[in-house]
Amino acid sequence: MIILIGSQKGGCGKSTTAVNISAELAGRGHDVVLVDADRQCTGANWAMDRAENKELATVHCIQKYDNIRDTLIDLDSRYEYVIVDAAGRDSRELRTGMTAAHILIVPFRPSQPDLDTLPNMQEIIVQARDLNSSLKVYGLITMAPTNPVIHEETDARDCLNDYPEIELLDTMICDRKCYRDAMSDGLGVVEMNNPKAKNEIKKLMDGIL
Repeated sequence: MIILIGSQKGGCGKSTTAVNISAELAGRGHDVVLVDADRQCTGANWAMDRAENKELATVHCIQKYDNIRDTLIDLDSRYEYVIVDAAGRDSRELRTGMTAAHILIVPFRPSQPDLDTLPNMQEIIVQARDLNSSLKVYGLITMAPTNPVIHEETDARDCLNDYPEIELLDTMICDRKCYRDAMSDGLGVVEMNNPKAKNEIKKLMDGIL
């Protein structure tokens, strides 16, 4: 299965989502490869740090840019899960990846600048489905405030009603320091002692698989 994480905007937790999905699937005993298709190399750097700890479940990693379609199809025949971290913009990697992926996860923060990218993202999804009609698309709220008096998440959910091509997931990823700590050590939050963050990733996986 090919799971592509892509967005029209950087800074929305795209790479964080990709590596945590990879760690969770590897921890469940699956054969996983992470494809870093973002030239910032955040995912690849995480995988290198992870490889130094032999006690962790293995996440293979390759870097691939430009037209990634054929590479993803080939990897899909050799791994149970192919997790793709595409650049946070309207990129060739994002568009070609969508023609091969089974699932697209669109992470976005509950903020107006992120919501403003959704009209163009929906247009790209419509075009991709002309070539890949079975593509499933899920919206994922990320970096949500943990302060209960802030209601940005509710407003973001209401906004998604205007974009029928994107199915909003019930679960969301909150803005927690443990996600940043995990990235620096090649870990997933499921491998750390933070029950709330662990539950977010496990609920995410249960929602898309």
